[in-house]
Amino acid sequence: MKFAYRFSNLLGTVYRCGNLNFTHDGNSVISPVGNRVTVFDLKNNRSNTLPLATKYNIKCVGLSPDGRLAIIVDEGGAALLVSLVCRSVLHHFHFKGSVHSVSFSPDGRKFVVTKGNIAQMYHAPGKKREFNAFVLDKTYFGPYDETTCIDWTDDSKCFVVGSKDMSTWVFGAERWDNLIYYALSGHKDAIVACFFESNSLDLYSLSQDGALCVWQCDTPPEGLRLKAPRGWKADILQREKEEEEEDEEEGDRETTIRGKTTPAEQERVGKVKYSRLAKYFLNKEGDFNNLTSAAYHKKTHLLVTGFASGIFHLHELPEFNLIHSLSISDQRVASVAINSSGDWIAFGCSGMGQLLVWEWQSESYVLKQQGHFNSMVALAYSPDGQYIVTGGDDGKVKVWNTLSGFCFVTLTEHSSGVTGVTFTTTGHVIVTSSLDGTVRAFDLHRYRNFRTFTSPRPTQFSCVAVDSSGEIVSAGAQDSFEIFVWSMQTGRLLDVLSGHEGPVSGLCFNPMKSILASASWDKTVRLWDMFDSWRTKETLTLTSDALAVTFRPDGAELAVATLNSQITFWDPENAVQVGSIEGRHDLKTGRKELDKITAKHSAKGKAFTTLCYSADGQSILAGGMSKFVCLYHVREQILVKRFELSCNLSLDAMEEFLNRRKMTEFGNLALIDQDAGEENGVAVPLPGVRKGDMSSRHFKPEIRVTSLRFSPTGRCWAATSTEGLLIFSLDAQMLFDPFELDTSVTPGRIREALRQREFTRAILMAFRLNEKKLAQEALEAVPQNEIEVVSTSLPELYVVKVLEFLAASFEESRHLEFYLIWTQKLLMSHGQRLKSRAGQLLPVVQFLQKGLQRHLDDVSKLCDWNRFNIQYVLAVSKQRGMKRTLEPVDTEEDSDASDEDSLHLLRAAGEEEEEEMLI
Repeated sequence: MKFAYRFSNLLGTVYRCGNLNFTHDGNSVISPVGNRVTVFDLKNNRSNTLPLATKYNIKCVGLSPDGRLAIIVDEGGAALLVSLVCRSVLHHFHFKGSVHSVSFSPDGRKFVVTKGNIAQMYHAPGKKREFNAFVLDKTYFGPYDETTCIDWTDDSKCFVVGSKDMSTWVFGAERWDNLIYYALSGHKDAIVACFFESNSLDLYSLSQDGALCVWQCDTPPEGLRLKAPRGWKADILQREKEEEEEDEEEGDRETTIRGKTTPAEQERVGKVKYSRLAKYFLNKEGDFNNLTSAAYHKKTHLLVTGFASGIFHLHELPEFNLIHSLSISDQRVASVAINSSGDWIAFGCSGMGQLLVWEWQSESYVLKQQGHFNSMVALAYSPDGQYIVTGGDDGKVKVWNTLSGFCFVTLTEHSSGVTGVTFTTTGHVIVTSSLDGTVRAFDLHRYRNFRTFTSPRPTQFSCVAVDSSGEIVSAGAQDSFEIFVWSMQTGRLLDVLSGHEGPVSGLCFNPMKSILASASWDKTVRLWDMFDSWRTKETLTLTSDALAVTFRPDGAELAVATLNSQITFWDPENAVQVGSIEGRHDLKTGRKELDKITAKHSAKGKAFTTLCYSADGQSILAGGMSKFVCLYHVREQILVKRFELSCNLSLDAMEEFLNRRKMTEFGNLALIDQDAGEENGVAVPLPGVRKGDMSSRHFKPEIRVTSLRFSPTGRCWAATSTEGLLIFSLDAQMLFDPFELDTSVTPGRIREALRQREFTRAILMAFRLNEKKLAQEALEAVPQNEIEVVSTSLPELYVVKVLEFLAASFEESRHLEFYLIWTQKLLMSHGQRLKSRAGQLLPVVQFLQKGLQRHLDDVSKLCDWNRFNIQYVLAVSKQRGMKRTLEPVDTEEDSDASDEDSLHLLRAAGEEEEEEMLI
């Protein structure tokens, strides 16, 4: 068993807060998801989360012009310099304050951040190694309130900054003689966005009330003059200084609050001057819809604006012609981005966690994803490991593709929170339980709810389980303490199992036998025999309330998690306890902001709430009211590894000790802030509240692990937590794990054996060294006509390793037919002997099936497409041949008629094809 699991992807959440960015080629969207960053590849239909995390939720992301570097800044002001090529962190930096936006210059030499009421310009990190990647160049002052947005000119000579004090400031990136700064006013609300026109100093500014101001500059970018260096032409500088002093004393020069100057002084000095050409209003009359985000594409002059009501507008500037006006959500549009070609527009809605990519010319969605509105509660893997189904407190059931990372179907039939989800053994049916009093079965072929199971009296179901045949469905109630059993075929209630004296917290069927295990808060686990009229076979007495129960994949062992943070292991046949694990110290719970007791004392009430065996049954995963997931070795009963799911301090109960800066002489500062925000009392939540009060001003969800599942392939495992659905996979690249290695096994010996055509010996040595490239070289060196002979001569121990290698190669190799021949010959030669070890080899076989099924789906779609095109070409040629034999075609009308006849013939051929497929 390998334990080198590393974080590989984050599903279930597509957007939280921050700004969206398109990559340099315009084919991918970079979306901040909590304290992580996910890249959605729209061209290849893949999503991938970068293996890095910030300490707080990400506030803004700045992308370099070449798309190689990114600056990620969180809410605390800490920044990460990330290489998007090698997907690693290059540098850490702290801006000592909250940063609202960051933007690289178009030439990539500098970048500007807006912090507080100032703007700071830094030298951008170069391609060489540097001791300090962020070197401060200048600090620009001027606005009286927080700065909100940045935009650069195309030549990187100037940049514009918008502020909440309703002003817009133009600054020079160099020491320009005729432009140091220029303040523009004219808005009545905070500035949301400002943009320069292409190859010009003309700019647009947009405020929160929906006003758009068009500003014209009298100087082209080529008209900016560099200021003379100090010590050169000192007499000229002195003369200018004396003239300024004389003007101030005489009162000839009149300076306004916003830095405007009189025309006479502008003409004399030759400074840059701005004038307002027009002012437009995006809101209609009587519509008080706040503008929340905007983006401008300079080449196509396309302006996209998003509003608090979920509506967005597309305008063409500078004429302000309305192109589109659509509603995409009920929540505010928090971020807007346009790709480099101007065809795709990305929208992020933080309230619902939506991410949309819209092609405005064809008016169609390129990407439409939404995570669970509330936290996810349950998850389950499909039998082949290709799909993951999740259920959330929002009552939705979502099915995710593990390869692409996208959700492809959302089931919304439940009217309350989902408490349990599971697949049947066929993988085509999902069964879910909910607090709305129903258990529903969904068909993954037609995406419909084909069975709804209910109880005679209304009750809330807390868990659900399906037996190995897929015929029996059972669900536990948390208010009537009963277990209900239904038939999947008929939908009828078969039996109601009574006996528990507390809410039923978990159900699990034995994978090999018709035995149902139920865990309850009454400190017992009951085993029910399905073939013996559902009578209680055994009752396992525990020392504390049972919270979770699960069977080992071979059904020979039962694990139970209890409220005293223990995991007990039982022999279900003899009802004897065979081991236990004390996990209180391994759980390492944190202290919440409003807790008045330490984490050490609050840990006494925390426990594991979810368990899951690995695919081979040698280890078990446990998670619960903590940010950690513990991996235990079952036989040795020791902690193998503890995985930290999140380091996001924006969540509650993350730290073991409270920050000393928040502890004052009056007590915890968080408690004082909560008291100050309430008029009639203290806003401290009631005991037992885990999700927080979303109506309060400060809302921090508590970190929890709600469900854990191992993939049937044994290559990865998934966890649902407050952060989302996290997937941890085996890190094969960083792991050197040789097998029966000795001094005679070297890469040179392997290649020498291949040159001597001793393929069996070369393959055995390659797999003993366990280097992927050498194993691939040894397998691919075998001629196709000798594969059967070589596969027959392989020992049984190495057959499993070759099958596992072939299963991994199906996901990335192009030699599909070659590896299929290897797989077929190995299974034909050793299939009977491998059957005796079916339980141990099940993960490898399912991993193999997953790769084959994916290729089958891809190739079948391609073959169907080619077949239909060939049928169309044959139908058109046949129709035109018949026309030529009957009547010559001379006119265009006859040609059009022949095309219509060919279309009718194509439809008829398609109908015949469908009838043949149905038969």
